[in-house]
Amino acid sequence: MSVRITVLVPGPLRAKTGGESRLEVELDGAATLGALLDELAQRYPALERRLRDEQAGLRRYVNFYVDGEECRRLDGSSTALRDRGEVQIIPSVAGG
Repeated sequence: MSVRITVLVPGPLRAKTGGESRLEVELDGAATLGALLDELAQRYPALERRLRDEQAGLRRYVNFYVDGEECRRLDGSSTALRDRGEVQIIPSVAGG
């Protein structure tokens, strides 16, 4: 069974996705945030470096919202995704 997920890409990261602001991703098998990020890494290697560290851990200054809930309050990269769900990527903004 496959699961279709919409990924919302913020402006600062769109250069890594060819300018796309919404990505439609279909996952077969385990539908988790980690599996979604694995698929994105295959499609957009430059994006991967901005989302996860060298050990495939979620970068500290990037937030992932799964259907409106921050994934670190759920199960992190093991957070289950539902069919027709939405993942929003929000990098932290620093400045002063």
